[in-house]
Amino acid sequence: MSRIGKKPVTLPSGVSGSLSGQTIEVKGPKGARSFSASDDVNIAIEEDKVSVTPRGNSKRARQQWGMSRTMIANLVTGVSEGFKKELEITGVGYRAQMQGNVLKLNLGLSHDVDYIAPEGITITAPKQTEIVVEGVDQQAVGQVAAEIREWRRPEPYKGKGIRYKGEFIFRKAGKKK
Repeated sequence: MSRIGKKPVTLPSGVSGSLSGQTIEVKGPKGARSFSASDDVNIAIEEDKVSVTPRGNSKRARQQWGMSRTMIANLVTGVSEGFKKELEITGVGYRAQMQGNVLKLNLGLSHDVDYIAPEGITITAPKQTEIVVEGVDQQAVGQVAAEIREWRRPEPYKGKGIRYKGEFIFRKAGKKK
């Protein structure tokens, strides 16, 4: 029995869900998202709750049960609250600024890095050393944050680079005489 799959997903006020076949569409104040579940699970909407149950007792049905419930919960969270990743820039001369929908990064390279924000993702730079990535789709927000971080990952000797807020970088000692 899936502990996650057994819990129904509650639709908060302002969020509505509609079901057509195996596709559930969720609409809320931040937008609309949909998810197509596999044929191994049943999806039902009763009042303000969405419940997922497996069809049969096969291994695949049990796997899809918890995953489908989590995907629906992420849709509801995305259209009601949205997802957010915060990045910090550490290093002398390293900075970020927004110009329209283009993030300009100065990371000590021979050129500035221009990162164009994909559709549906909002990037802001409240300070020169902070970047905030927001959006409705959790996967897209994480992917954009990972692509920005990839330009200059934090290195273990001085700790310079782009890191997630609250991320701990294991530091190494330098050369010894």
